[in-house]
Amino acid sequence: MNAIAEFKGELAALSAALLWAVVSVVYGYLGQKIPPMLLNLSKGVVAIALLLLTLFLRDFLLPALDSPAFLPSLSPPFNTLNEFALLPLFLLILSGAIGITFGDTVFFAALNQLGARRTLLIHTLAPPFTALLAILFLGEQLTLIAWGGMLITIIGVAWTIAERVSGTNSTTRLLPGVSLGLLAALAQAVGAVLSRAALAQTAIDPLWSTLIRLLAGVSLLLLWMLWKQGRQVLAGLGSQRLLAIVFVTAFFSTYLGIWLQQISLKFAPAGIAQTLSSTSPIFVLPLAIALGEFVSIRAMLGAVVSLVGIALLFLWR
Repeated sequence: MNAIAEFKGELAALSAALLWAVVSVVYGYLGQKIPPMLLNLSKGVVAIALLLLTLFLRDFLLPALDSPAFLPSLSPPFNTLNEFALLPLFLLILSGAIGITFGDTVFFAALNQLGARRTLLIHTLAPPFTALLAILFLGEQLTLIAWGGMLITIIGVAWTIAERVSGTNSTTRLLPGVSLGLLAALAQAVGAVLSRAALAQTAIDPLWSTLIRLLAGVSLLLLWMLWKQGRQVLAGLGSQRLLAIVFVTAFFSTYLGIWLQQISLKFAPAGIAQTLSSTSPIFVLPLAIALGEFVSIRAMLGAVVSLVGIALLFLWR
């Protein structure tokens, strides 16, 4: 039990990665039936409803949005905002806007340009982006062994993904897609650091932070879709079977997944939390084998390399 308490953040990040790996198989199906933005919006709405229900059942009062000890070690520009009692709320709203509304939008756009494998390969830059931003703005410091564990984990994930990327169509428009992929990785990093800033030294519960981020992200996404599509925004969700699948996947990926991610950002350094949350491609491998897909020796070796990196992050923080 002591080990679980000590590594609560790291275990939450790995659990989120496992959930996202499992539901990625379902999203592969849903992506052929529902436009990406509508899928993102619908799963966000379902998750918000589930979070509100959970808060009601747990009889949670409004979270404490300020704290006398809030972010004492932040570097500019965050420390100049310290005088505002609602700073954590502002940071979480900004995190949702950047990480969910903008980040997910450009991520889906990158998927359309590059395909899943190349996009995920570029997305492995999100953890080092997160670690560097956390050093600059939160004053977080990682040991050399922790940096080594992060690097090994990222290399293993990238190697696993790149093995399948090498056979993709070379006529894909790379430059626009790569730019979108880099923007998506940076947006995820900024969103994670903002969440870490709001969570690390305050009394805000990760359940509330998850709700605030989703409300901000989904609200902006809905406004953007209404502006672009008008009343046709919900076209494509007519099937009750699709709605049921969206509900189940939203429960595991958005409701539980983002909640676990927020727990990881509260109890683990931002770079480590983001690294462990990005290991979904490793967890996908046993699922692929179970579904009868061929998995190469290189992909399995990449998974082993990532596991070595994960072990370093647990054994030597």
